[in-house]
Amino acid sequence: MSFTVQPIGVVRSTRKTVEDDNWDAEQGAIELDPACFSAESLVGLDLFSHVAVIYLLDRVSPSKIEVAARHPRNDPRYPKVGIFAQRGKNRPNRLGLTVCRVLGVKGLRIELAGLDALDETPVLDLKPWYDEYGPRGKVEEPAWVAEVMRGYWSGKTGD
Repeated sequence: MSFTVQPIGVVRSTRKTVEDDNWDAEQGAIELDPACFSAESLVGLDLFSHVAVIYLLDRVSPSKIEVAARHPRNDPRYPKVGIFAQRGKNRPNRLGLTVCRVLGVKGLRIELAGLDALDETPVLDLKPWYDEYGPRGKVEEPAWVAEVMRGYWSGKTGD
């Protein structure tokens, strides 16, 4: 089975090239496609503190897709884990997902904090964040995740 999705909009970001860390230094927004949507599509989104953004990692070449185990960030200091046990960009369907802080909504534009997508990245969907959809119970993760993510948002690696 296969299916086709159409982008609903595009990322506007100060980040133009692929880099792993320091995403909080970037300014990001999403502009919806005016041929498909009106400002009415975003009515009420400004009442939420966060929104989940689903986007296409369109700069990943199909030849670079991973389907097996690999070291996160291709760094042998981290254990080899399957592609579905990490959040690397070279995923089978090249989908990215990030929960961002909503800074404001004006017309067809949503200003966001914490958007880790490059400028002109196609946006596939938006969903307001409900606590009730968040994890129930204690969240657990391997110790290597904290090390991999240490500078992802702030750029401060602690090294």
